[in-house]
Amino acid sequence: MQHYIKVYVKVNSDFDSTGYMLPRTITWLDGRTFKIEAVKDFRPASTLSGHHSGDCYTVVIQGEEKHLFFEKTGNLFTARTGRWYVEKPLAG
Repeated sequence: MQHYIKVYVKVNSDFDSTGYMLPRTITWLDGRTFKIEAVKDFRPASTLSGHHSGDCYTVVIQGEEKHLFFEKTGNLFTARTGRWYVEKPLAG
């Protein structure tokens, strides 16, 4: 069974008039920024720990489908709505 860790990333996103959040670019920890070419799917998904609710976006970056997660913080932090992350496989 493959195990994963969360890697928090910077994402620039737009909001449409209905409030839908659309991710546009993702910036890795090393500073490289990539355009999100398309959002293929969006669905509610819990976080790895199960402690927070969130969403999973299936996005296309450089022609490849990837999963991008938005972890909602709820009432934990009043100035934050959530954080973006990707899942990275643990070496093993």
